[in-house]
Amino acid sequence: MNPERTSPRPGLLYRLYQRRLRREIDPARVPHHVAVIVDGNRRWAKQRLQVRAAVGHRAGARKIPEFLVWCEEAGIEVVTLYLLSNDNLSGRDGGELADLFDIIAELAAELAATPGWRVKHVGAVEGLSPELATALQDAEEATKEREGMHVNLAVGYGGRSEITAAMRSIIAEHQAAGGTIDTLAERLAPETIGEHLWTRGQADPDLVIRTSGEQRLSDFMIWQSAYSEFYVVEALYPDLREVDLLRALRDYSRRQRRLGK
Repeated sequence: MNPERTSPRPGLLYRLYQRRLRREIDPARVPHHVAVIVDGNRRWAKQRLQVRAAVGHRAGARKIPEFLVWCEEAGIEVVTLYLLSNDNLSGRDGGELADLFDIIAELAAELAATPGWRVKHVGAVEGLSPELATALQDAEEATKEREGMHVNLAVGYGGRSEITAAMRSIIAEHQAAGGTIDTLAERLAPETIGEHLWTRGQADPDLVIRTSGEQRLSDFMIWQSAYSEFYVVEALYPDLREVDLLRALRDYSRRQRRLGK
């Protein structure tokens, strides 16, 4: 796989540093699931005096296939990419949203065309354009039988909305089965809620990475990340380099995960 690069071929010193980082990562402690808050695309465009945020969003989209190849080569099996939040749908300019819908639809088709990768939409379709909703559904349907790296596209996603939807689903199933309000409480266990999330059937993220230097969760996987490790990268997403990921993996492999203990 040779995705389009957003930067020149790295020099000798960079490649030597890559090799050193790879040697310092314990292969037995590579995270199974990495979740990424893709951040900094708009600032990237502003730094280059671009009027339209779409310039930054397209640069970020070009980086994603390359980033996923790095993850695959590192042995990561599941990657979740936070591309468009539920709050963005009401807080962004209509023109920027239209551009984003087109960019993400193209990205979903590109990822689905990559051999082996399994693509899944994580989020709600309400508020998305019909074209984007169809593109996400088509990518998921076309790749559902694949057994390679699992790529979740968090689009129209919000952690609070996800938990709310899960609770409503549990209540609806309980009522349909003839349950009463008195017996509902018995069903409301963490395991049951997890089975009704948009990520049901998947392991929770071991590592959550946020680019652009911001240190907040932004309503991303607030249920699933209860015991995740966090790592902040200063680079804006379009400027992300493989060494940024490798440093995150090295840092993760050195941590002692407590998992609430």
